[in-house]
Amino acid sequence: MNGAQALIESLKREGVSHIFGYAGATICPAVDALKDAPEIGYTLVRTEQNAGHMASGYARVSGKAGVCMVTSGPGATNLITGIATAYMDSIPMVAITGQVPSHLLGRDIFQEVDITGAVAPFSKHSYLVKDPGQLPRVVREAFHIASTGRPGPVLIDIPIDVQEQAVKSFDWPEEVNIRGYKPSVKGNDLQIKRVVEAIGKAKQPIICAGGGVWLAGAQEELLELAEGTGIPVVKTMMGISLMPTKHPLNMGMIGAHGNHCANKALAKSDLLIMVGTRAADRAIVQPDEIQRRMATIHIDVDPAEIGKNMQAAVPLVGNVKVILRQMLDLGISAPDCSQWRAMLADYRRAELNRPFPSRPGSVFPGTVMRKLGERLDDDAVVCADVGQNQIFTCKYLPQKHGRLLTSGGLGTMGYALPAGVGVKVAQPNRQTVVVCGDGSFQMAMNELAAVKCAGMDLKILLFRNNTLGLVHQIQSRPPYHGPFGVALDGSPDFETIAAAYGVPCISVSEEIQLDGAIDRFLSEPGPCLMICQVHPDVSTTD
Repeated sequence: MNGAQALIESLKREGVSHIFGYAGATICPAVDALKDAPEIGYTLVRTEQNAGHMASGYARVSGKAGVCMVTSGPGATNLITGIATAYMDSIPMVAITGQVPSHLLGRDIFQEVDITGAVAPFSKHSYLVKDPGQLPRVVREAFHIASTGRPGPVLIDIPIDVQEQAVKSFDWPEEVNIRGYKPSVKGNDLQIKRVVEAIGKAKQPIICAGGGVWLAGAQEELLELAEGTGIPVVKTMMGISLMPTKHPLNMGMIGAHGNHCANKALAKSDLLIMVGTRAADRAIVQPDEIQRRMATIHIDVDPAEIGKNMQAAVPLVGNVKVILRQMLDLGISAPDCSQWRAMLADYRRAELNRPFPSRPGSVFPGTVMRKLGERLDDDAVVCADVGQNQIFTCKYLPQKHGRLLTSGGLGTMGYALPAGVGVKVAQPNRQTVVVCGDGSFQMAMNELAAVKCAGMDLKILLFRNNTLGLVHQIQSRPPYHGPFGVALDGSPDFETIAAAYGVPCISVSEEIQLDGAIDRFLSEPGPCLMICQVHPDVSTTD
């Protein structure tokens, strides 16, 4: 057995069933060994960044760490954005990179980069392997680190000569014991009591739930807490799909681009209970003001996030699922907040039923989202890209019991299509829709090849306005002097592009066409692209 074979055997023992990658010279030994492991599937991406996004989509719906594997030099540097995207959203991922021969490290030879150094600021950990006998331990540790505590990406960099060297003995560690790495799980009992007491005294409490609830698998505990106490819930962008839109306690998404009702709830609350969210600027625009006006409880697995953006009156460090269960088991006296709920319900009702603007020759994205959401399966997955399409999706797509995946932390354009591929690899029979703009689509449309190659039933909704919509919107207001450098002139005919990949296409330019078009779009066997014409001056505040 050589190092490459030891790597693949280690991945098999970790239960890895799929790898997203792009081969190159320094990773060839590992790819060669992968040929003898038919139990591990392989998707050839068309650019390395998308290997990271596919692994992210895979991880977010499967609950397992996603795996991507690329070569050294530009292969590794292209993957950097995928790693950073996963890091900012706390997605468990193991990235494997080939490297130049170990005795030539540091000599700036062909396709050499210090990739472990490059990703240090936005990865949980990284390894440069110089002894093939260490690969089983390294792989075991990498998956443990990636998927425990606050999840995130871990990099394993393996020189080609280490992949080729013989392994004297394959020693698989059954347990992982890393000195200095002991993530907190259980919450402090005294702090739990303080939280329960604070909830019982509140008159206008609000729960703010984030992506950490998904990562901890704590959806049921969150719902039990909300329904048992009658406390309304607002969500960050990463936590949007935690509750159905029609749930009476769901008040929508907070933040600069959030729902009016959710932001009203945040502004008028007297107790903010943050669960699995880091209180970033897009969600809580004025943390000092929130902190001044109300008591705050912050529950998160990462102690570094508590107090970083906003001080908490009661901090609670540990696994969200475990802590919520501790609170529920202790017993929580439901506060009397019926008047509070009634006030918010009026805001929410008006918001959900508000009419949307319309213009001849184009469709309004909010209208599309409403009609699409009504027709989606109960557990459908929607992957939203970044820009106006992301905001319209997050604000107006009705949620049922599915998932909304997007790049919330790094805001990476081109994320949605490869993430959708990762979802379909993990759960081929689950309805999956990608939502993107014509700017973000052009950053990833080469992955239509991966969609077509695998015969995926992946639906792609494209908003076409021939501009970088969100930047156009920002530049149209003071202190700027009008849009510049955002016109997508020279864009291809997307219908022809789709046809070139053998993907059927539906085009919509009037809202009267939407009902029939969406029905055809969702019922089309295999992949389908639906292009909706949007006016370039449409704003997310319309």
